[in-house]
Formats: sequence, C-alpha cells, structure tokens
Amino acid sequence: MSERLADKRRADGTPMRRGPRPLSLHLTAALGSLLSSAAGLPLLRNGLLPWSPALRGRAAALRDDLLQADRLPGGGDRLNREVDREIRRRIDTVLTGIERYRRHPYVRDLRDPPTVWAEGGSRLLDYGMGAGRPVLFVPSLVNRAYILDLSRDRSLMRWLAARGFRPLLLDWGTPGPLERRFTLTDYIAGRLERALDCVVEACGQPVPVVGYCMGGLLAAALAQRRPRSLAGLGLMATPWDFHAEDAATACRVAAFLQPWGPALERWGELPTDALQALFAQLDPLLALKKFSQFARMAPGSRAAGAFVALEDWLNDGVPLVAGVARDALAGWYGRNDTMAGAWMVAGLPVDPAAIRVPTLALVPERDRIVPPASAMALAAAIPGARTHRPPLGHIGMVVSAGAETGVWTPLADWLAATG
Repeated sequence: MSERLADKRRADGTPMRRGPRPLSLHLTAALGSLLSSAAGLPLLRNGLLPWSPALRGRAAALRDDLLQADRLPGGGDRLNREVDREIRRRIDTVLTGIERYRRHPYVRDLRDPPTVWAEGGSRLLDYGMGAGRPVLFVPSLVNRAYILDLSRDRSLMRWLAARGFRPLLLDWGTPGPLERRFTLTDYIAGRLERALDCVVEACGQPVPVVGYCMGGLLAAALAQRRPRSLAGLGLMATPWDFHAEDAATACRVAAFLQPWGPALERWGELPTDALQALFAQLDPLLALKKFSQFARMAPGSRAAGAFVALEDWLNDGVPLVAGVARDALAGWYGRNDTMAGAWMVAGLPVDPAAIRVPTLALVPERDRIVPPASAMALAAAIPGARTHRPPLGHIGMVVSAGAETGVWTPLADWLAATG
C-alpha cells in the first residue's frame, strides 16, 4: 500500500481523525467485499451467482464474455491474475483515500453567531445578529446542527442572513445528565416550545419554523400544538411513512435496537458509533465508493476540502438518548407509528391533518435516507401543503453545488411570501 494507517498524528502534530466511524466496520465491509471478488469467479462461470431481475441480462452477457476468455490460450489463469491485480489496486485506493482523509489539514474555522437563548445543552444561534425577519430552524437530534452552516461556501444560514432574513438555528447540543431522561415529548413540548416562545416574544409575531430531516417531524408536531405561534412550516426531507418504499429495511433498523437494550438502560443513550453503524446499513459499501473517489482527488483541491468538511460533520455525531431511541427506532421505523396515528406527544397523537399553517415540503428526488414516498406522505396529509422536488439527495439538498438553486432559493422565496 502506498500509505499506511499506523501513524496516529497528522503532519502538524494534531491527532488523526477517528473517522470514518466506526472505522473497523467500514474497513471490514470494504475489504471483505473486495477480497471476496475472486471467490465469485467460479460461481459466475457456473451461472450460480444470484442476480436481481434487472441485472440478469447483463450478467448473462458478462458470463458469455468470461467463458469466451477462458477458451483462449492461458485465458483462465490470465483472468484470475488480472482480477487479483484489480483487487489489490482497489484495496490500495480505498485505504489511501481513508488515510488522506484522516490526515487532511482542513479544520472548520467558522465562528458561531451570538446565542440568544440556552437551556441545558441546547442553544439558539442568531445568524441575523438581531436583524431581519426571524425564521426558526430545527435540525435533527442525531446529527450536529452545523450541517446548515457547514463551511464558508456551503452555509444556508449565512446565505439567508445575507438576503434579509434572521435565521435562528436550534443547536440541540450533546445530551447531558438532564437530557438522558428525555423523550420526544420533553424535546418538543418542552425545549422546542420554549425556544419558539423566545423567538415569538422577541419579534412580537408568529414566525416560520423550518425542520430538516428528523427536525421536520419535531417541527410538524410543534405546528399542530402551537399554530398561533407559527407563520409557516417548512419541511426539508422529512419522513412520515417509514414503510413507504422498503418496509423490510425499516424493520431491520428497528431490530438493530434490540441488542442495545441493556446498554440503553445503563448508559441512558445510544452511542454515536452505534448510530453510525446503523446508518451504514443503508449502503454498506458507501465508504468503499466515496473514499476511493476521494483518493483520486487532488489533495489541495476545492472538491477535496468540501469532501473533508462534509465527512467531518458526518463523523461528528452525538448520542441519541434512550427514550428518543426507543420512540424513533422501535416506534417510527418498527411500528410505523407516524402513519398509524400512534405517535404521541404529551398524550395526544400527532395528526398532520390538524396542521393549519402554510406548509412547504421540500422532497429531494434522490434521497436514499428518507425515501421520497415517505416524505410525500406527510405533504399529502397536511391540508394545502405545497411541495417542491429538487433533483438532489438528502444531504446534497443543503450542501451540494445544486443546493442554492434547487433548495435555498425556493425556500427563501416561500419564506418571503409567508405571513
């Protein structure tokens, strides 16, 4: 291999990054997939590899080409050597990509704006510095809020502030002893409502609330509970029907929680690496693909810097407190409580049909984390909700090159026209 994973420090003496987290899982998946390739050759030759119906035609053509190559003098041995050489090359590429990421000098250096409200580990960040039309943004409880303020080039918060808005981002923070006893009711009917009260009291009128991913679910429940305080509801890649496109995967997510039962009881939270392992189930070979691509980037390029910035955010997760883990994984993913009308907040079911504020649902068409059909189910259930479907992915809708035209501008136009 051209680069090694042994040295634990970067060139400037700072510790190497821990990611991609959990590193052992991603390495096992990537290397296991590549090293098993040679074992698949006899099965391919014999027609014993199982293929999905969509790939059977291409697989048959590949098998014919393979059999023709085997008939050439020394063909079979030569092909085996070439496959082995390609396996080694790809292993070297993915390990090089991971090593370069872990050593990359990029450091996020954006300073946080003023905090206008705080409670426990949470705080409300004012990107408008007190000026402009207030908009409350609610991120997920699972990932850091700064995905909406990722870098100087990719910050929805700063972009909106430059256009006359006053974005207020609720940074949930890292759960402490107080939050470890929380359920979704505590977060929504407690902390989120008090943050909303702070904003409404400061500006003297209802304000739009925009939720991203899981934050959209919290915002939807808030809109039902506090309609007089909201001027509008924005939903960004917000799931609702968790069994819409792949019920089997959703149930596997729920089953993931079971072995962690004793740890949840003892620690009061689901650790970050456990959550990262859960996300990895959506695409076990994602690390292989993206770090192989990163290895081919010029280390000092803008693309490489953007990759590292996003990867740092992905690996900078926070634990999920036990009560929320049970509600979300067992309730939403396992039982599909949202669609069944069984998701309760403060003793009352969350019913999108009861939401009466103007609503915009941004549903990215290439979302693999929240399938579009899952998000569209929520938009369809809210009376009069508008939808916008940009050709982007779940994270790409807020940080990709197409985010400004595909999401940021339509969102800003809607906010300007709301209330």
